[in-house]
Amino acid sequence: MKINFKSALQTIVFVLIFGFIFYYVIPDIFSPSEPDIPPSITSMTTTIPAYIPSSSILTAIVQTTTPISPVEPIPQSTELISKDFKWEYDGSEWTWNLQIPKSLYDYYKALPRSPTPNYSIYVTHPLADAYINSLTAKIQQSAQEKGYSEFQTIELAVTFVQSLPYTSDLVTTGFDNYARYPIETLVANGGDCEDTAILTASLIRSLGYGTVLIVFPGTPESPGHCAVGVKGDKGIFGSYYTYDDNKYYYIETTSSGWEIGEIPEDYKDVSAKIYPMIPVPILTEDWATEVKGTKVELKVTVKNLGSAIAKGVYVYAGFDAGNNQCWNHQESPLFDLDVDGSVVVTLYLTPPLGKHTRWVIQIVYDGYAVDESYSTWFDT
Repeated sequence: MKINFKSALQTIVFVLIFGFIFYYVIPDIFSPSEPDIPPSITSMTTTIPAYIPSSSILTAIVQTTTPISPVEPIPQSTELISKDFKWEYDGSEWTWNLQIPKSLYDYYKALPRSPTPNYSIYVTHPLADAYINSLTAKIQQSAQEKGYSEFQTIELAVTFVQSLPYTSDLVTTGFDNYARYPIETLVANGGDCEDTAILTASLIRSLGYGTVLIVFPGTPESPGHCAVGVKGDKGIFGSYYTYDDNKYYYIETTSSGWEIGEIPEDYKDVSAKIYPMIPVPILTEDWATEVKGTKVELKVTVKNLGSAIAKGVYVYAGFDAGNNQCWNHQESPLFDLDVDGSVVVTLYLTPPLGKHTRWVIQIVYDGYAVDESYSTWFDT
């Protein structure tokens, strides 16, 4: 049999050209026009510590952040929620009728709850300031009429909150741990330890006095707990915690009868985390993927559930290569995220071939991976 080498060579060239077009050109026609990423191993450059700002006793992390208004304004409404309160202080019975804007309550009720134990974000959220200030103006006016000292003025605010009924989150919301904003606690006429602590800290802060939240992490032997510390000096006695070289005297908010500086036996000599009233951003994310030709489209929704703007945030994503490394990672451009704001970041990544891996997604802020998630493992 005689072989025509010229025809054979033409056939081979035709097959190679057709194969190149079919394998490389056609998929790119129907895939996003993003630049290819070399299939090399790239080290993760972001560290992944637990991100809990200002969280240890006797240790201060100084932050200065100016509260800002949320992206979405509260719908204006004239509807009010009327609530009556009655409590005792200094041998007198005190009564209040509060008219709470329903639009403000609806706004806070609709906000998602942050996964952070730093409940200061519920105190420092800027939209409640005007209403809380109106409450403390009433407290100050009443205290002046009675000739109360500064200490008695704080006691008056504290006894108001202590008079609110203790209610479990699981019973009232269906969730085991559901922190409330101060407006929600007023409308609910009560709450559990973190709810009343948040409201108390809001009032003390609005009165112009230093305050912190004292959080006892839960253990197998005892549940977690939240209380308040008020900055004090000479003339105040009792239990206190030292933070930033200042004494903060313990306030139990869950029931009446507790004096400032009086701490329950269960929490004496127990380590606690101290949170100052400094606005901070709290970033969370959700993500979804979709195959687009030779690439995978990753959409990451980043939300700021905190009380301060987050500046210089970016999304890091790649395929887990083990040993704190990723294949074919990408980083988004830097962006800022407002209070209660959200943004969708889209990245296109090329999977490494023949690997057992998983997605790694990080939200990086101020040099730290403040939120991180993984997919299940899969083979490429």
